[in-house]
Amino acid sequence: MNTFPYSNTNKHYHTLDYFYKQKFKTKVCKISLNAGFTCPNIDGNKGYNGCIYCSKSGSGEFGGNPKEDLIKQFNTVKKIMDNKWPNSKYIGYFQARTNTYAPLNILKEKYETILNLPNVVGLSIATRPDAITDECIEYLKELNKKTFITVELGLQTIHEKTSKLINRCHNLKCFEDTLKKLKDANIFTVVHIINGLPYETKEMMIETVKYLNDQNIDGIKIHMLLVLKDTPLEKYYKNNKFHILTKDEYVDIVTEQLKYLNPKIVIQRLTADPPKDDLIEPKWTIKKIDVLNSIDKKMKRDNIYQGEKIKV
Repeated sequence: MNTFPYSNTNKHYHTLDYFYKQKFKTKVCKISLNAGFTCPNIDGNKGYNGCIYCSKSGSGEFGGNPKEDLIKQFNTVKKIMDNKWPNSKYIGYFQARTNTYAPLNILKEKYETILNLPNVVGLSIATRPDAITDECIEYLKELNKKTFITVELGLQTIHEKTSKLINRCHNLKCFEDTLKKLKDANIFTVVHIINGLPYETKEMMIETVKYLNDQNIDGIKIHMLLVLKDTPLEKYYKNNKFHILTKDEYVDIVTEQLKYLNPKIVIQRLTADPPKDDLIEPKWTIKKIDVLNSIDKKMKRDNIYQGEKIKV
C-alpha cells in the first residue's frame, strides 16, 4: 500500500495528473501552443542568441505551428488528446519562448482567445523572471480570480557561474524578486531547472532544489540538459566535451532531489522531451517512458519518497 498522500497511482511523488484531478475532479490535458513570441535574450534587450541550449523553436518543439492561429493550433492538439481522454478539460500552455514578453494588449488578446474556448479551465504561461512586468502580474492576478493561472519561471540553476556560462542574462536576485511578486499575487508558480549543466556536480544540482524548497514555489519541472543541433551548446560541447550525465546518474540525482522537496510541491516534469532529429546528446533521453520508469523503480526499490529529508 502506498503511504504517499499525494498520489493515486502508486507514485512516490506529487504528480501533475493527481494535482489536476484533485482540483478539477476530472482529467485535465495541457495543450501546448506557440504564440509567436520572441525573447529578451534573443532580441538584444537582455542578450543575443538566447540561452546556449535553446532550440530554434525556443523549447516549443511540441507546441503548435506559429504560422497557424492559436485556435487552430489548440484544436489540432485537442483532437489528439480527445482520442486518448474524451470528456477532458483543458489548460492552454503558452510554451515556446517568453510568453509574457509583449505589450499587455497583445497578451490579453492571445490569452483570452484560448480562455474563451469550451472546457478551458486555465492557462499555463512559460516565461523568464526578467520579462514579466508589474502591469502583467496585476492583470494575471485579476484573471486568476476567474480561471486557473500558472506561471512557469525558467531558473535552471542557482549557481551564478553556470548561469553566466549558459547565457541566462539574469541573476538570482531577479528571480527572487519576480517570484515574490507572483506569490504575493497568489499566482500558482512553477520553476524550471536543468540537471547536467556544464561542470555542475550532483551536490550543486541538489543545492538548487534545496534552495527552491525554501522559496514557497508551487511546482517544479526538472529537465535533463539536451545538446541539440544548431545551438551554441552544440559548438561548446564539441570544443569542450564536458561530462554528459548517464541515465543512471540522472536517475540517481533526480531521486535524491525529490527527497528535499516538500510533498505539496507538484512535480510537473522529471525528464526532457527531446526532438529526435535534432538530438546530439544524451541519446538515452529519447526513451522518456524508460527514464520515468527507472525513476519509479528506484524510488520503490529504495523506499524513497518526495520530501523524506525535510521537516513538513
